[in-house]
Formats: sequence, structure tokens, C-alpha cells
Amino acid sequence: MQNNANEMTIQNNLLKVTRFVDGDGIILKDIITKKEIEVRFLGIDAPEMSYCNKIKKDEKELHLPAALLIKLGYLSLNFLKDQISLGEICTLVQEKNNLVDKYGRQLGYLILSDGRVLNEIMIKEGYAKPYNEVFCENLPIYQALNLQAKNSLKGLYSLVNIF
Repeated sequence: MQNNANEMTIQNNLLKVTRFVDGDGIILKDIITKKEIEVRFLGIDAPEMSYCNKIKKDEKELHLPAALLIKLGYLSLNFLKDQISLGEICTLVQEKNNLVDKYGRQLGYLILSDGRVLNEIMIKEGYAKPYNEVFCENLPIYQALNLQAKNSLKGLYSLVNIF
């Protein structure tokens, strides 16, 4: 993630991973306040892991069966779990104009202890795609990384050409 001096961001450094939601979501606990927050990774979208309205929509638009999309969702989650462990400390960086989604989840970029950005890793390795419904500062970068992953048949792209 490129940090632009003009970019308006909020950063929280004292967060611990407590649970995984899916390939683009995680539950973090603030070490100071002990408050848990659900975070959706800003700018990315991973396949769903259960039959829901979104999977019905994806099934229709992508012409892929729900069972396959759900399998891809679990593969994405497993890759995520390989990148960060329960109890690990991480940093959440948020864009001031993209703090919360329509479901009340915090939106942000998850920075790992080694400085890598988890959102970017998920796309670069082919386990998530750019989320084009909401603009974020890194969307153009994520679109380019996604194209590279797709062309290289990385991650989920080794199984399907669209998800």
C-alpha cells in the first residue's frame, strides 16, 4: 500500500486477531479497550462461504454453481489463515471517507507485523478480487494486481477464470 501524505487516514496499531469471518473479513480486539471490531478488508472481495443473497447474485452473473463458489470461499479463507494467526498483533489503516460499510463493519487495510498489507496479498496471490462497488485509494493498484494474478493463474484463478 502506498501511503500518500495527502491521503486522509486513521491508524490503530494495537489490535489482535481473535476470529476469522471469511476471505475478506476478520474480527480484531483492541488491546487497550478490549473491544472487538469486525473488519472488512477495504478494496477486496472474496467468494462467499454460505448460500446467501450475494451467492445467488454471483451464481447468476458468473454462471458458476453456488457449491463451487462456496468451495472457492473456503479456499480463500484457508489462504487468509496461512497469512495471519489468531492472537497476532496487526495494524488497521482506514480511509476517513470509507470507515464503515452498509452492514456496520469497519473498513480498512490490515498491515501485518512484517509491514505487508493483507488486502494486497489476497489479491496478488489470487484469493480475492478488487471490490469495485466502493472506491478506495488502492483500487487501481488492486485492479492491476488482480490482472497479473489472473494471467498467471494464481490462487483461485488456477481453478476458474472468474469468481
